[in-house]
Amino acid sequence: MMKDQKRTFLQLEAIRYLFIGIHFLLIFSSCADKYLAYKNLYQFKSEDKKPDFSNLNYWAAHPLKWDPSDSIPKPLRKEVRDTLVDVFFLHPTIYTMELRDSGLNADIDDAYLNAKTDYSSILYQASVFNQHARIYAPRFREAHISAYFPKDTAAALKAFDLAYEDVKAAFEYYLKNYNHGRPIIIASHSQGSTHALHLLKDYFENKPLQKQLVAAYIVGMTIPQNSFSSLKMCEDSLQTGCICGWRTFRNGYKAPYVEVEKDFSLVTNPITWKTDSIYAPKKFNTGSVLFKFNKIYKRTTDAQIYEGVIWVKRPTFPWSFLYSTKNYHVGDINLYYMNIRENVGQRINSYFHSSR
Repeated sequence: MMKDQKRTFLQLEAIRYLFIGIHFLLIFSSCADKYLAYKNLYQFKSEDKKPDFSNLNYWAAHPLKWDPSDSIPKPLRKEVRDTLVDVFFLHPTIYTMELRDSGLNADIDDAYLNAKTDYSSILYQASVFNQHARIYAPRFREAHISAYFPKDTAAALKAFDLAYEDVKAAFEYYLKNYNHGRPIIIASHSQGSTHALHLLKDYFENKPLQKQLVAAYIVGMTIPQNSFSSLKMCEDSLQTGCICGWRTFRNGYKAPYVEVEKDFSLVTNPITWKTDSIYAPKKFNTGSVLFKFNKIYKRTTDAQIYEGVIWVKRPTFPWSFLYSTKNYHVGDINLYYMNIRENVGQRINSYFHSSR
């Protein structure tokens, strides 16, 4: 991709990310004061300013410690749990405030950012996988939101490259020290999905590790046509070794950056788990986890594939009439929390059945 094309892509993606800050509170029930209150839990320092993945502090989620990914919404606490597979989860952009001294990449020891990561994305997103999996979510020096609309494209691309270097280092450490041949789910949202797509290409596509892939949930980011040769989009709820992904918008809304995409993104309906355009009414939405983690809202919204995205009617939950945005990026996972949770179990069962 030429430099001007990369610049255009980054600028258009930035439009989407700006919605995150505006509507973050409505979905993630957290505020700056809450994150500040958690800062004291993150008083670790890296001597070389790089994440040390032998140190559990540099994992936002890890099976060998308690972390917010272990949290279970109250109505689900009697469910049967197991840890048959591993989930490698990559969080979205959290570094959205003004640039800090670390520049375009987050400081790996930034206590506020680490608290915000853990008590937003790790709690509300990564926890969706905890019924059947051990969850690994590395800290990485993520690119700042401004890297998506840069004045200096080379610097922005360098920031994304540095973030991915950390992701690769974490994944290689995980493979060497923790995996031991266990089945893997790759899961991500937003900027995390940018890195996850590279991870799938570098470690799974036409490689031995592909046999261990239960599925990849690559959410909140474009999945270009012909991204992979051997990794395919999931066509139903039971297929394994495949990719699911979607971006969520209000019915009828065409985001500017989606309008100019050369080809429609690959997309999965998170209710039916199919790639067709058949409408899925909200009665089949088995539950959302929104601003109250211990509350599951039933039948909040529907889903239908339209030109590379998911179109939905305005979600219904308390005070939803105040939720005026037409871009539901921040709720990509939360709106379909229970559908995803149930589907993870279905695919795991299918994986082990087909492996016999």
